[in-house]
Amino acid sequence: MTDPFAAFRAAVEAGDVDAAVDLFAPDAVFHSPVAHRPYVGREALRAVLSAVFTVFADFRYTGSYGGEDGHVLRFATRVDDRDLEGVDILEADGGRLTSLTVLVRPYSAATALRDRMAALLS
Repeated sequence: MTDPFAAFRAAVEAGDVDAAVDLFAPDAVFHSPVAHRPYVGREALRAVLSAVFTVFADFRYTGSYGGEDGHVLRFATRVDDRDLEGVDILEADGGRLTSLTVLVRPYSAATALRDRMAALLS
């Protein structure tokens, strides 16, 4: 069985939105660092990831932490002129990803991310 966490990392590093989204269950949930309500389903996740690939510059994973309940991928990137760091928190069930929660810092970069994403997703 393919490790869905490693496969997600590889898809993101390759810039392959479709491969990343295909790893998720149809009813997967995405918790955004800048939106109040979660996004549900693959098509919502596809829209978000496509926008993220447009907004982030020099994206790279800098750490990987696994446990029985899921996996955390630490990353660094830029949004406009702001350095941003964050984590992707992944959960899976039966080999399919079921949840992605993204947390980012600092506040000034999160605000820039919110503004850029809102323009792309509205």
